[in-house]
Amino acid sequence: MNPQWTILKILQWTTSYFKSHPIDSPRLTAELLLSHVLDINRIDLYLRFDQPLTRHELSEYKGFIKRRISREPVAYITGSREFFGVDFNVTPDVLIPRPETEFIVEESLKLIPADTSSGCFRVIDVGTGSGALIVALAVNRPGHRYFASDISEKAIVVAGKNAFQNDVKEDIRFFVGELFCALNSDDWKFDLIVSNPPYIPSYQIAGLAPEVGKYEPLLALDGGADGLDVVVKIIKDAPLFLKKNGILMIEIGFDQRQRMEKIVSDDSRYAELTFIRDYSGHDRVAQMRLK
Repeated sequence: MNPQWTILKILQWTTSYFKSHPIDSPRLTAELLLSHVLDINRIDLYLRFDQPLTRHELSEYKGFIKRRISREPVAYITGSREFFGVDFNVTPDVLIPRPETEFIVEESLKLIPADTSSGCFRVIDVGTGSGALIVALAVNRPGHRYFASDISEKAIVVAGKNAFQNDVKEDIRFFVGELFCALNSDDWKFDLIVSNPPYIPSYQIAGLAPEVGKYEPLLALDGGADGLDVVVKIIKDAPLFLKKNGILMIEIGFDQRQRMEKIVSDDSRYAELTFIRDYSGHDRVAQMRLK
């Protein structure tokens, strides 16, 4: 790269280079990486097209390009991802938050009171990962009581940092443990349980895009033979931790609705099973109420 190249020239070259490999959204990717190197907003790139890059900036940017060509996700390269209007730190220890998961937040906000005049709602995020769900809820519905668990201690560290960064660290209590294992059902009851568990069948992992299969944590992806191993465990154990008429909300795979209907139907403790569709029209969130 020529050190005299301007922002515009670098973006044009990188976009063309990404297209030739190919990399999804080549122009957007180039802009996200360059704005991170320059520590400016993407829009500011357009206000500085003629600005030349320093040798150090070019070197760092070139390193980012190489990492992206190796199919490392942009979020891991920059260390951040926006989710439901909130900025999150992400590392290879946690799943990168997806737009589809925002539907859980949207539906949860319909259930959690806007104020605490009628009492504090108790919400737990099981398998919290980066903390995207629970932090987004705490940010948008302050004053209630929030909890989160994850089997990975490293994930809990990331989630804790995100809670601190978004000024809700004092509102969320974190636990390390598989699903509900860190809790005693006699002492812990919740109005709402949310979860984005691993739900990809094991045999499909090898066929995932490199950005996912090669870089994201297997623990957060692999849902067992049919993808529903962890989902079944959550459905089985959640009633022990739900208040009467409490709600369980789980993200599922786009083709898992029929199996979910049977699983919930076979468990007589639930009622009012409904599904929320994602932006592509797929059934993405299963919601059920404890009788």
